[in-house]
Amino acid sequence: MSKRIAVVGAGMGGLCAAIKSREAGHDVTVFEHADSVGGTWRANRYPGVACDVPAILYQFSFAPNPNWSHHYARGAEIHDYTKSLVDQFGLADALRLNEGVTQAKWDSGSGTWAITTEKGVTETFDAIVPALGQLSRPCFPEIAGVHDFTGPKWHAAEWNDKVDLAGKRVGVIGSAASAVQLIPEVAKVAGELVVFQRTPNWVIPRNDNHVTPETKALMATNLEMAAKLGASQRAMIFDNADSFFWQAFKWTPEGRAAFTRTALDHLEEQVPDPELRAKLTPDYPIGCKRILITDDFYPALMRDNVSLETNGIDRIEANGVRTTDGFHELDVLIFATGFETTQWDWSMQVVGEEGRTLKETWKEGPEAYLGIMVSGFPNMFMLYGPNTNLGHNSISFMIEQQVGYMLQTLSALEAEKAKAANVTPDGQRRFNERITQLLSGTVWADPHCRSWYKAANGRVYQNWASDCASYAEETAVLDREAVALR
Repeated sequence: MSKRIAVVGAGMGGLCAAIKSREAGHDVTVFEHADSVGGTWRANRYPGVACDVPAILYQFSFAPNPNWSHHYARGAEIHDYTKSLVDQFGLADALRLNEGVTQAKWDSGSGTWAITTEKGVTETFDAIVPALGQLSRPCFPEIAGVHDFTGPKWHAAEWNDKVDLAGKRVGVIGSAASAVQLIPEVAKVAGELVVFQRTPNWVIPRNDNHVTPETKALMATNLEMAAKLGASQRAMIFDNADSFFWQAFKWTPEGRAAFTRTALDHLEEQVPDPELRAKLTPDYPIGCKRILITDDFYPALMRDNVSLETNGIDRIEANGVRTTDGFHELDVLIFATGFETTQWDWSMQVVGEEGRTLKETWKEGPEAYLGIMVSGFPNMFMLYGPNTNLGHNSISFMIEQQVGYMLQTLSALEAEKAKAANVTPDGQRRFNERITQLLSGTVWADPHCRSWYKAANGRVYQNWASDCASYAEETAVLDREAVALR
């Protein structure tokens, strides 16, 4: 029997859920606050924005794209890919753009969710799929005077393309994932660029390659062979990441030694100045924070118009940034300071059994079973939930496993003529105890490691504790000892 499913969010996860749910015969509605699909790839438009996962992995297995322009896809191309999914799978009639969800409320009597949207409309659904992501709420640093700068200022995730940076004195606060992509592009046009670095990051080469039109034309002469080679390449890159790159985070002696050497060699090769190299060399273990993958960040720092400021910021003032040893007068200030990740403050209120909200349930920290289900919130299947982030492989793979698990659960409901599926408190507890134990052996748990992966209480709420193959195994079979149907 077909279920009515509400998907909240039209990014990669939401689109995957809609496509596969429709294929399974369900009635799907996708609610999206913005005017376009794409999620983070719609929102992030800063110069140089790209994915740091190879494009052949950062796509769905059921929708390979032969038209990527580079080995690592640019942000606009990924946005185009999400839009192509709508056309390829006929999702247009399922989309409710410019209509985000403000509340989802469970009704135990009917076994349904009441969804209320920004337009004041309320509708009922058998299941909900929050696909709101982990990296969508821009974070500003706790610096005195953070809002006092009177010139143009913005967060990298809210790029202001109306301001011409040519010849301007530009300051970028931050030197992590977004920063290393936008800094090389801003450096090409700014009169002066000051990069304010609090902590150096481990960087490994991207070794990106441009896919020429001639190469695409050559592949098109034998599409069957091109598809076969593409699948083989995808499997090889996936297995390499899952077997070897994972060991930088699993913290094997071989993994940390190999990737530390790769990063140090990359730094030495691109930065000949020993003083600058010292400023760019981390004093924490590789993998503790997100490993950055870029070819052009270090060269950008050596341009005559670029300076790296490693002294602490004392405060931000009306016309610049004051550090502990001086003042930098600026025309434009850009915050490349990442996203709020540990509070999980969703844009909609979720009310589960006995009127308990998800926010209240998660006040001590977010927990879920397989990162998908939360006890007390029946027929709710999160995508990219707690403990499903990765440092080594592709989240699109994880999303496919999560959607498959949801559909498996809905099939079980139909087979047993039940209305609701809910992970038991004991099932959720046992899962999280096991995940916490596994995480304690990873580099993220190092007590000297501070990162956005870890909350103030020391718990790692973001990341999966093993490789992707193990997650596929965990989600392959519905564990009836953990999940109750009624």
